Amino acid sequence: MSYIDFDKSQLVNLEYSLDKELLRSNRAGAYASTTVPGCNTRKYHGLLVAPQPDIDGENHVLLSLLDATVIQHETEFNLSIHKFQGETYHPKGHKYIRDFESEPIPKLTYRVGGVVLTKERLLSSKDDRILIRYTLVDAHSPVVLRLRPFLAFRNTHQLSKANNFVEKKYIRIANGIKVRMYKGYSYLNMQLSKETEYTHVPDWHYNFEYDREKRRGYECIEDLYTPGYFEFPLKKGEQIVFSAGVDPINVSSLKRLFTNEISRRIPRDSFRNCLVNAAQQFIVKRGKRTEVIAGFPWFGRWGRDTFISLPGLTLSRDDPKTCKAVLDTMVSDMKGPLFPNMGNGQDMAFNSVDAPLWFFWAVQQYGSYTGQKKQLWNAYGEKMKTILRGFRDGTLYNIRMLENGLIYAGEPGKALTWMDAIVDGIPVTPRTGMAVEINALWYNAVMYSLELAKEADDHVFIEEWASLAGMIPLAFVEAFWMDDKGYLADYVDGENKSMDVRPNMVFATSLPYTMLDLDMRKSILDVIEQELLTSRGLRTLSPKNTNYKGIYFGDQATRDTAYHNGTAWPWLVGHFIEGYLKVNGKNGIHLAKKLFYGFEDVMLEHGIGTVSEVYDGDPPHKAGGAISQAWSVAELLRMEKMIEKL
Repeated sequence: MSYIDFDKSQLVNLEYSLDKELLRSNRAGAYASTTVPGCNTRKYHGLLVAPQPDIDGENHVLLSLLDATVIQHETEFNLSIHKFQGETYHPKGHKYIRDFESEPIPKLTYRVGGVVLTKERLLSSKDDRILIRYTLVDAHSPVVLRLRPFLAFRNTHQLSKANNFVEKKYIRIANGIKVRMYKGYSYLNMQLSKETEYTHVPDWHYNFEYDREKRRGYECIEDLYTPGYFEFPLKKGEQIVFSAGVDPINVSSLKRLFTNEISRRIPRDSFRNCLVNAAQQFIVKRGKRTEVIAGFPWFGRWGRDTFISLPGLTLSRDDPKTCKAVLDTMVSDMKGPLFPNMGNGQDMAFNSVDAPLWFFWAVQQYGSYTGQKKQLWNAYGEKMKTILRGFRDGTLYNIRMLENGLIYAGEPGKALTWMDAIVDGIPVTPRTGMAVEINALWYNAVMYSLELAKEADDHVFIEEWASLAGMIPLAFVEAFWMDDKGYLADYVDGENKSMDVRPNMVFATSLPYTMLDLDMRKSILDVIEQELLTSRGLRTLSPKNTNYKGIYFGDQATRDTAYHNGTAWPWLVGHFIEGYLKVNGKNGIHLAKKLFYGFEDVMLEHGIGTVSEVYDGDPPHKAGGAISQAWSVAELLRMEKMIEKL
């Protein structure tokens, strides 16, 4: 039995198995994702989802499905399963599934009468290519296997509809064909490791229904195009590899390539290895650029998420080289004192007040790992000065320093902090003013810059900023600390002081430079532990608050309303434990271990072998959002390192 294992009764129970999703990505930016039985339940699912630089540079679903049909004694047994409009499942190939193994790669075993067939799938680590290996384990009479590809050729955020513009021609290549549905797209090269018969019967199949999209309140009906099918005999013990990639391949190397790819995999045979495996999947290298994908399947690169997750994704795996490469890529995209919140190229948005401040923290973590100081000031000092001066003097979105040395940010209709959900043009959690975590990060940024400047003998910078560093702590405590309540205000805007119990104050306890004494930090952590802490992260609002939403479910507006009003976020627990261990030392290890190892259960939930974006604030804390989130995985890995150090 492998670490990740499902038995026959679980696999054939669609209510159970369709909630279990598999994901593999590669360094080129492509990914493959579907449910364990192989039924797509999201528009983001597909066997080959790859960037299309000549279209928009975003991910596009090229190969959506690959139906496999066993033919024996002229009787056909389709091993696939799809859901169509009207709660109809057809075919129902999941009933033939007998076993699922996760090591060394996901493998499904099917039994049809006397035929036993296995299917193993992996994504090439270096190029945009899905590889699927079929093995005829047992058969008492001749067997023919038919493979029928279903194509979408559309952006992951959209859906395909039948039309007359599709290119129906195909081009023969070694042991297969290449096709594309529309001009501008890469060709999809479909090849096999042995000669096969291809029958060209182009056609549309209508009304595939994606249940997850339906539940999330989105359009959920799609039409898929199939150019034809491949058919070939299989002998007992024979293996055949199917390849679908944006480039053709030497078919004689397919079996060897499949075996070599398996040898490169980190086995998902333990909790830690699952986290390490998941962490690698967020790193994308394209040319000279190295970036972090915020989450799968629908996120791209986000500046804030990049800096928050970077230390956990890289340094916790002893990979400072990749950490530095990401920092350098992000620095190249700066606009004045701001980093892109999301997007690439001409589509970058800079509406994040905290991304520049998290940059200091990411560099700080890198410096702590490598022992570098003067080198970092030489590399990033000018960028740090640009950020600090931009915040001090004022920049976009009314981001500016007040006379007391604290940072004010925000304007109508904008949500600049990480609590950025907007419904009908109105921020769900408006935090215009002095936000508590922004000012905790601001102080840490100023102090860390002075630390590096002193090491580099930059006396001009020290003289410019030393006095400000001295005034911020008093102003922070005066503005945010509520002695009668024992915790910090969430944000302050003039006379308006938000007393909502939210997790944003945790960073005043966890960051390397803090403005609070030990008693204050202990009091804050006690409040967080009592009202916000769950086994799946910190709630974004106390259940005692009348605005608390304990369930993350429904259409987009309903979900966005709950997003930061009670929903629990795993990434926050990393900073809670960091602050907790600083206050309690070794006495805090028991709670740290309990929280860390408590996440082992999620390896068999939602995204298999990874950690989801969010969880319900209410028990039993059901998973929601993206099936694999960078900062969720990263902070757990960082937590493990904290525990090891003590």
